[in-house]
Amino acid sequence: MKSQYGLIGYPLGHSFSAKYFAEKFRREGIDASYENFEMPTVDDLRTFVEARPCLRGLNVTIPHKQAVVPLLDEVSPEAEAIGAVNVIKVAGNKLIGYNTDVIGFVDSLRPLLNGRNVGEALVLGTGGASRAIVYGLRRLGIAPQLVSRTPREGVICYDDIDSTWMRRAGLIVNCSPVGMFPHVNEAPALPYERLTPNHILYDLVYNPLATKFLQLGRGRGLHHMPEDLVLGLPAVELGAGEGPELGEIELVVRALVVKFTQQLPVQRHGAHLGAPAADVEDAVFQL
Repeated sequence: MKSQYGLIGYPLGHSFSAKYFAEKFRREGIDASYENFEMPTVDDLRTFVEARPCLRGLNVTIPHKQAVVPLLDEVSPEAEAIGAVNVIKVAGNKLIGYNTDVIGFVDSLRPLLNGRNVGEALVLGTGGASRAIVYGLRRLGIAPQLVSRTPREGVICYDDIDSTWMRRAGLIVNCSPVGMFPHVNEAPALPYERLTPNHILYDLVYNPLATKFLQLGRGRGLHHMPEDLVLGLPAVELGAGEGPELGEIELVVRALVVKFTQQLPVQRHGAHLGAPAADVEDAVFQL
């Protein structure tokens, strides 16, 4: 029977996943299907999986990356440390969770840093994606500061981001859905006029590619990775046969990161560091 894969989240009108995997399976002669499953909650995840005997793997996106964790039979050490999952392997009656967000983030950010010290990083949003980003930043030796509309212990609010914070934080990472289609004219509330040539803006939103957040940075100091395209691939790898070890999954994601880094325009305050933009999906298919 044809293997089935999919993406769970809510809403999913912004996602490229179904189209991307349909093309990938067709081009590579893989007898499998991929579908977007809109789920307001994941309370019935087990029932959902049991009703689909051909299901081999799932990607997990907003807002369920944390909520699925207690519903799984096993999680990888990295996913456990992060507290969020973006890939679920269906292995017989077992659901096994992984987090590959951190791999794509770290490996795409490292060449932008180019060894220089950015000081601290402002991480906008406190959802499941931000947990992976915080984990990755600490792995890179960068101190993260979470930002939310609601301040609490360890979390500042947007109104707290003054000139001092803008001097301290040379990296700003948007982990919130602000600016995602269809709300393309929205952007996080930041003092954009205080950006300097040393700032790097990084946006996890991939639809549209040129978010308002990045536009307000005048298209400078930016690089972002399309999450569903880059970080979705391991769902297929995890479902193949017994599935590879996590090290092999990392190699898959790193290959994609390298390809995107080569193909997408990378700018830091006017200094063009990459080749002209290529079609995003073609960049993936060339791997």
